[in-house]
Amino acid sequence: LCNCSAVGSAGAAECNGTTGQCPCLEGYVGLRCESCAEGFYLERRSQRCRPCGCSPDGSSSAQCDDSGKCQCKVGVTGLKCDQCSDGYYWFNETTCEPCQCNNHSKTCESLTGICLRCQENTKGNHCELCKEGFYRSTHPAHACHHCPCSTVASTGTCRIQPGETVPTCDKCKTGYTGRNCNQCDDGYYNSDSICVRCKCNGNVDPARSPSVCKPESGECIGCLYHTAGFHCEECEDGYVRDPEGTNCTKKEATLGPEIREFTTSAPNASKATSFSTAVINSTLSPTTIQTIFPISSSDNSTSAFADVSWTQFNIIILTVIIIVVVLLMGFVGAVYMYREYQNRKLNAPFWTIELKEDNISFSSYHDSIPNADVSGLLEDDGNEVAPNGQLTLTTPMHNYKA
Repeated sequence: LCNCSAVGSAGAAECNGTTGQCPCLEGYVGLRCESCAEGFYLERRSQRCRPCGCSPDGSSSAQCDDSGKCQCKVGVTGLKCDQCSDGYYWFNETTCEPCQCNNHSKTCESLTGICLRCQENTKGNHCELCKEGFYRSTHPAHACHHCPCSTVASTGTCRIQPGETVPTCDKCKTGYTGRNCNQCDDGYYNSDSICVRCKCNGNVDPARSPSVCKPESGECIGCLYHTAGFHCEECEDGYVRDPEGTNCTKKEATLGPEIREFTTSAPNASKATSFSTAVINSTLSPTTIQTIFPISSSDNSTSAFADVSWTQFNIIILTVIIIVVVLLMGFVGAVYMYREYQNRKLNAPFWTIELKEDNISFSSYHDSIPNADVSGLLEDDGNEVAPNGQLTLTTPMHNYKA
């Protein structure tokens, strides 16, 4: 009997009469077609031989195990050895090659080889570049370090120029300068770590003072057009703002705003010419005053006006007022003292006694003064006897004691 496999043979009752070989279906081998051929495996569920389907590029052989898993080459994975392992990619669509990520990543896309999840601040298809704001040092490890460039003062990116060991910022923003954009450019100063434009009111020349103002404080340097001050906002001494408030002009000689009298006279002149002025504007100069009040040259008249400032004029006026007040106070004091002296003289307690051979006469100082008050000087007491040997004079009308 042929005894051929009912699953693996083409006909169960047909076989070679000499050898007994049954005609096998594809994937089966054996005398009775009971085994799976190479490149096939027995599927346990159906008990039939199924093709392994191993990738000829990724597998080391066409044979697979009972589960259908093929034997893969290095860097290849998958049931049929048709995928690259982590860290590998299909090279020329034939073999799996290790990912080229410069040791900054262990994975890449299996089909393109583009690196995934670059580490150490790197980027690029093969992690060959540094991220924005980082630069690749000259160290053999080629690590990417953070750029010493502030995003406030620059673009934040930098690079190492050929022959240098430290990076230079790519581009500084307006107002900043230096290798690391950490200095203020000409015309700017540092205000709380921020470069701010100098405020000099247009009264400086950058050609003469390139820095325009001091970088640490902002004080303007080299104020022009007779200006002064921290921001060149004031006028120099002796200069004032013009009516438009833009330029500083030299201050004109001024007189105080009060009524003044100017008198011109000439030798042998019969009378003097007097001019009473109203309030003189403080901005009039001596030349203007001479124009308003002309003086005849034929009379040999002279007129002098002091070229003084408004402050000096006020000081002079104040001094004159003080002197006048002092003189008035002295005059009042003198009058008061004189009147006191007169009052004391009128009440002076003294008199005179004249002794002669045949009579005694008495007279006081007040006798020569009309309406003099002699009360209290001579007491009328006709019956009183003077003690201590005082001399008492008695007349028919009065008693006088001395």
